[in-house]
Amino acid sequence: MSQSIIVKKVMKFTSISRSKIYELINKESKYYDPTCPQLIWLTESRNGWVALEIHKWIEGKIQSR
Repeated sequence: MSQSIIVKKVMKFTSISRSKIYELINKESKYYDPTCPQLIWLTESRNGWVALEIHKWIEGKIQSR
């Protein structure tokens, strides 16, 4: 099973602000990135991301530069 991480860890790992992370996953935002991993709901009030998906997303950014 993949490890899930909360937004604070995504922020620390990527150096991207909370608001920018949510803009990247918001289809209505001009900053929407369809390659950015979407959050998952862990409980009714807690969400997170799959760590492996975040790592792969960053690797994709590195390969595309």
